[in-house]
Amino acid sequence: MSLIKDVFTPDWLNRLGEAMQAPDFRDVVQQGDWEELAFKQRVRRIAIELNRYLPADFDQAATHLETIALEFPGLPGIVFPDYIEVYAPSDAWGRAMVALERLTRHSTSEFAVRRFLLDDQDRFLEVAVRWSQSSDEHVRRLASEGTRPRLPWGQRIPALIADPRPVLPILDDLLQDEALYVRKSVANHLNDIAKTHPELVIERLEQLGNHPHTDWILRHASRTLLKQGHPDVLKAFGLVTRGTVTVDELTVTPTLPIGGELAFSFQVTTTEPQILRIEYAIDYVKKRGTSQKVFRISERQVSEQETFTKRQSFRNLTTRVHYPGTHQLTILINGEAYATAAFDVEEETE
Repeated sequence: MSLIKDVFTPDWLNRLGEAMQAPDFRDVVQQGDWEELAFKQRVRRIAIELNRYLPADFDQAATHLETIALEFPGLPGIVFPDYIEVYAPSDAWGRAMVALERLTRHSTSEFAVRRFLLDDQDRFLEVAVRWSQSSDEHVRRLASEGTRPRLPWGQRIPALIADPRPVLPILDDLLQDEALYVRKSVANHLNDIAKTHPELVIERLEQLGNHPHTDWILRHASRTLLKQGHPDVLKAFGLVTRGTVTVDELTVTPTLPIGGELAFSFQVTTTEPQILRIEYAIDYVKKRGTSQKVFRISERQVSEQETFTKRQSFRNLTTRVHYPGTHQLTILINGEAYATAAFDVEEETE
């Protein structure tokens, strides 16, 4: 299985060397500990080596990168915005913004812009507002993705985690965006905000029903709040239980090893047809105490009685390590617990 860091293939590095008129570029980049470097470390290595072959004048260097970026689209082209992040002098702030706007059209400047956002938030947000009104969807996405307070792989923005209100006008500008690429970013950004300031996302749920693109964004932006069973959010999406709903015949695998699978089934009965959000929560045993994670099974119309079956892997992952002990499974409907069952997880057998 190829790793993301392997996007910088020998052929790609050779082509970049040709574009830089540097025949030895690949050898210079790949010397030493190249094989041990992670993706972002490789990005920075390439950006630093680019500096050896670019003009000392930043404007000229940026112009050259803007020209050759056309030949290096996609994720590997992230090295060009990274160069701007590292080498833009403080007195070339405006030129750096122009370069990042141009370069994001071929790859993404979402990581590189964060240096400038952290240096001068007010000044940067003025630029981001203008980007949000661009005719280019890549630039509009940069306005949202570049200001996400908890961007994966990116520097966190403590000021916007503490108070995200300064960026809300940008997101509001994009709530009806035609591009799915942009809408996904806005939804993820609002979901970030929901983790610390749920009220700011809940306020925007009043706009449901005004536009299908807005509805899509707000639905995806509310995924964390829906998993938390937030009553105002459930109500906004019409997930309020009517009549009588019961969960019966919950059965689970009583014992399984780490690396095995939990199998379970249950029956849902409702006295009137309605849309139900059906989820399950597992209280995982950790080194100290337990930690609950919620998983969705379905959100659809349920009439009279239906049986649901599900399997959950207990294979160790980099993001989740399993421990032996008694775990608990809970069936949730519209955010409320309806049935629970315990099961034991044992050490993996030889």
